[in-house]
Amino acid sequence: MPYSGSSMTEQAGQFTCSVVAYSVGNALGATTAEVARALEAGRTGLAPCRLDLPFETATGALPDALPALPKALARWDSRVGRIAALVFDGLAGPVAAAVRRWGADRVAVVVGTSTGGILETERALGEQASLGRLPDGFDLQRQHAFHGLLEVVRELAGARGPAWVVSTACSSSAKVLGSARRLLRSGLADAVLVGGADSLCLTTLRGFGSLQALSSRPCRPFAAQRDGTSIGEGAAFVLLERGADGPARLLGVGESSDAHHMSHPHPEGAGAVAAMAGALAQSGLDGAAVDYVNAHGTATPANDAIEARAIVQVVGTGAAVASTKGYTGHLLGAAGITEAVFAVLAIERSYVPESLGATPLDPAVAVDVVRAGRRVPVRYALSNSFAFGGNNASVVLGAP
Repeated sequence: MPYSGSSMTEQAGQFTCSVVAYSVGNALGATTAEVARALEAGRTGLAPCRLDLPFETATGALPDALPALPKALARWDSRVGRIAALVFDGLAGPVAAAVRRWGADRVAVVVGTSTGGILETERALGEQASLGRLPDGFDLQRQHAFHGLLEVVRELAGARGPAWVVSTACSSSAKVLGSARRLLRSGLADAVLVGGADSLCLTTLRGFGSLQALSSRPCRPFAAQRDGTSIGEGAAFVLLERGADGPARLLGVGESSDAHHMSHPHPEGAGAVAAMAGALAQSGLDGAAVDYVNAHGTATPANDAIEARAIVQVVGTGAAVASTKGYTGHLLGAAGITEAVFAVLAIERSYVPESLGATPLDPAVAVDVVRAGRRVPVRYALSNSFAFGGNNASVVLGAP
């Protein structure tokens, strides 16, 4: 039976957290418009990996050359910072308006990442190995450390409110939405810029490869022949305000930490169930109200089967379910916020994208996997992000 509420439900009308504006960029395109067109066209951004690896895999990559950071931010230069700056540009106007409206001290910034500037350190260590010295200008604290990404985003936004980084692997930038909701609800901020960014790097790809979790071809979530995930890079940002008008509302965020295993999901999906049920409780919704589930859907055999069973337990079988990792790859620390934006797009455009590569479907998957894009009304959407170590987050978004 679908989840049917709990004592955690908030009173209707007690608190409204609105998505005012958003921006997203990844292998599908550098702008929100390009990404949205690719989703509706059912076009993947995955291609053979361009990095030097001892195995074959597909990745979702942005162009190798990205615009440099503004001169004032040059000391923080990194690929992840450049990705963040590129995507933030699509949100610069609304954020500047929020800073003017509320004041810089009342605009908070919370970002998620899992790789940070590891790519810069890999390059620096490579140069040290070949030339006997680190590159001129390399700064571990500014280019590798996660706060380097935060400094870039804060400076671009002109925000001076509370600011921090969340790093819980693949749920990082879903959990930032929970942080933002608490900041707004407590009155510690009037607007919160949330986001996530990660870049491709050898450490991550070799790590997933060592776990035998990568497919040699574009990943196929929920497919009978799925054999692993694909990794991608990208960023997304969302501007949230209390009680404002916007394309969607952030209704609830459920977070759990089942700590079952370092890399394997709980066999009964306990953490996933708890996160989804918590998000629905905070939203005041029954599971049957959900129209669309953007599944975590990594295309690994264990994850998809366990997540599908958890969705049936909490939501039932009436919602359309799709994983968008067949388009972008798994964006790691940027996945949660990117897929929350995809849920907002589904609400705005009344369109649920195809779950690429799901045919033929795994017969053990009992949810309604979308195998051809659907033009249907979406009033409530649930987006899942489940991470290593059992760090789970689910987000419920609703129409205005």
